[in-house]
Amino acid sequence: MAIKGVLFDFSGTLFRIESTESWLRAVLAETDVTLPESELLRLAGQLEAAGALAGGASPTGPLPDDLAALWAVRDRSAEAHRAAYTGLSRRVGLPDARLHDALYDRHMTPAAWRPYPDTVEVLAALRGRGVAVGVVSNIGWDLRPVFREHGVDRYVDAYVLSYEHGIQKPDTRLFGLACDALGVAPQDTLMVGDDRRADGGAADLGCAVHFVEHRTVTERPDGLRPVLDLID
Repeated sequence: MAIKGVLFDFSGTLFRIESTESWLRAVLAETDVTLPESELLRLAGQLEAAGALAGGASPTGPLPDDLAALWAVRDRSAEAHRAAYTGLSRRVGLPDARLHDALYDRHMTPAAWRPYPDTVEVLAALRGRGVAVGVVSNIGWDLRPVFREHGVDRYVDAYVLSYEHGIQKPDTRLFGLACDALGVAPQDTLMVGDDRRADGGAADLGCAVHFVEHRTVTERPDGLRPVLDLID
């Protein structure tokens, strides 16, 4: 495969969000809200089932029509993204109404994310081989500070984020913008992601596609390394 550019998804591919329990604990500490341990664990389970943590589990069960409609387009704007995820968290009876926005704000912080163990290694190797690297993400906020805080930004040549363009994967237009940003033709580009539907849309543009498993950081120590074997 004569690949000149590699596009990576963000969540579940290069980085992983913290657990729902860790997320809730951090926000409770920040807001000085105290809960018995059993209640904290119960609410964390309900938030996870609700799909309230972006980058975590998807909602289980049907959503109300208005929330379902918002969920379908959540990555097209910052406003829709916040409304969708705070709408999901509000389906859980939290002890303080302030927690819904505080939880959303927490997930946008670099502290809430960890790179996979081989993220820097693989991106640095691509840079060493002269391969252009882009990040293409369905997201409603600016992830660049996450990359900078974790020392990964130096390896990324371009970011193409759905909310900045009003287009979300698998729409081929988003992948086209990313290829243009790298100055690489789609047929010379590899897309790496964890979502077969969303990231698989790059194939319709003519990109090669490689999938990784959406696992926790400890469960996937070297899932990105096979990418290097795909680059001549």
